[in-house]
Amino acid sequence: MHILVVGAGATGGFFGGRLAQIGRDVTFLVRPARAEKLRRDGLEIISPHGNATIPAKLITADELRAKPQPFDLIILAVKAYALEQAIEDLAPAVGPGTAILPLLNGMRQLDMLDARFGAEHVIGGTCRINSDVDADGRVLQLSKLGDVTFGERDGQHTERIARINAELSGALFDLILSPDVLHAMWNKWYVLASLNTICVLPRGTCGEVVAVPHGLDFANAAIDECIAIATANGYPPPADLIAWDRKRLTLPGSDLTSSMYRDMSKNAPVEVDHIIGDLLARGTSHDVPAPLLRATYVQLKVYASSRQS
Repeated sequence: MHILVVGAGATGGFFGGRLAQIGRDVTFLVRPARAEKLRRDGLEIISPHGNATIPAKLITADELRAKPQPFDLIILAVKAYALEQAIEDLAPAVGPGTAILPLLNGMRQLDMLDARFGAEHVIGGTCRINSDVDADGRVLQLSKLGDVTFGERDGQHTERIARINAELSGALFDLILSPDVLHAMWNKWYVLASLNTICVLPRGTCGEVVAVPHGLDFANAAIDECIAIATANGYPPPADLIAWDRKRLTLPGSDLTSSMYRDMSKNAPVEVDHIIGDLLARGTSHDVPAPLLRATYVQLKVYASSRQS
């Protein structure tokens, strides 16, 4: 199976690199500067499961446009603010039998990919990993967590999904073939939006927030808003998951923060419209009040505007 991984950063670099490490036919679609670094030094992964330097097959968008070639599977692993450009860049790699597996947060990517390529090409997927790219361009896996959940969006166990499952198996990450992948995607989305609201509005870690007066009530209210939106859209999180997430997001002394909060601290771009704005819109369409989520969205949009001015 010919696999194209769009992005060789903290997510695509890790999962694509681990697949290449076990001999899968993986090509990375990257920008010229990243290509130059990877051609020179290889794709370096620093991980609790073992470090690796992997010779990476690379292609740039200009090279792919000049010589279009269909891939069997495209793993899309970019930040949401780069999604529109990534869709145009990967288009020459989509053939009649290509499956696209997006590993972005939220749900908007499905709408955008369906509109561009047709729903028949797009499967559902989500991932969990604590990772980053350091100043030397190395992919850092910051904990042992690393998994991909995927499946056909209608829940069927197709021949296509069986082939993909076999191809992605055996690497140094957990693989979960889900009969209800959309629910899994919503479960991650509500948690991520909750975490962002808890950290972004007060500008602190979860532990710092719950340590101040009214902080615990605030955190629980943020979680409740996101649960209500997911439920109104037909994807209620299971009770045991809610209990686990609520405990994790309100743990005293926790240094847990969201990646969006960390991006703000570094004056980096944020995925505000994809993760917060789209969830807020889906809540509004079902008349779900979400004042804390709305305040988070306003603060992030002001931040994003100030970066561009």
